[in-house]
Amino acid sequence: MNYPADFRYSKDHEWFKMIDDSTGAIGITHYAQDQLGDVVFVELPEIGKKLEKNDVFGVVESVKAAVDCYMPLSGEIIAINELIEKQADILNSDPHGEGWMIKVRIDNPDEGSDLMDKAAYLAFLEELE
Repeated sequence: MNYPADFRYSKDHEWFKMIDDSTGAIGITHYAQDQLGDVVFVELPEIGKKLEKNDVFGVVESVKAAVDCYMPLSGEIIAINELIEKQADILNSDPHGEGWMIKVRIDNPDEGSDLMDKAAYLAFLEELE
């Protein structure tokens, strides 16, 4: 799977992509969806909700398990992907594109300094094998 170079990745297997100076998109990685198997349900937060870094922002349920999704940065939810609420399997087919989960207005972009770039995340995945 191709992991986009302009994304940043967490050890919990969420990705973050800056959209502009104050907003970004968040989703789960290809690795996360692959480990889950067929995704059947996604629960997302309400628009306007403020969350801190490492807070749970959603739940992804698959035929194997249900897992919490964690905020890689603090911020306010400004959009949710309503499409994946209706067609959760998009997380399996396009987790880094159409499978984005939320968009947030970031409180402090520097808070993401611990997120990994593509090379570091791929090395992290190798360690897990």
